[in-house]
Amino acid sequence: MWESWMDGLLAALALPEYGLSTVFVVALLSATLLPMGSEPAVFGLVQLNPALFWPTMAVATLGNTLGGVISWWMGGLAGRAVEQRMARKAPSESPPNPRALRWLQRFGPKACFLSFLPVVGDPLCVVAGWLRMPLGPCVLYMAVGKFLRYVVMTWLLMHAAHGGMQWWRAL
Repeated sequence: MWESWMDGLLAALALPEYGLSTVFVVALLSATLLPMGSEPAVFGLVQLNPALFWPTMAVATLGNTLGGVISWWMGGLAGRAVEQRMARKAPSESPPNPRALRWLQRFGPKACFLSFLPVVGDPLCVVAGWLRMPLGPCVLYMAVGKFLRYVVMTWLLMHAAHGGMQWWRAL
């Protein structure tokens, strides 16, 4: 069922017909905990219309950052629910504080810069919300990291598509 729904959504947002709106939706969805990537949609649109390079980077960054905000918000809701549950338990019980959480608390919102990373980036936004890191700085760091990822990845893919990376293909 999940695959047919996703296939239908992606078919409805087929790139040449919808362009930037497709990039926005795919970037937003891929920044939540849904298992999908937005790079193919971004690269596909830029390949079809290179004049849309910068608008595509902006729209993809906006969508992906808003997806990160949704994840941050979900983490915040989950954190509050756990706190309420813990408040009903014995005061001697405390939630675990693994090393990863301490690391995030030490770096604060700056850790959200790494939200562009595959696998760990989306959960990082959730944990930032859980820890009640301030949303404004988290969004700023998310946006910068995601923007840089889109620009670098798309530039590299375009460069490779135009024969500029023969050494890479030889590997």
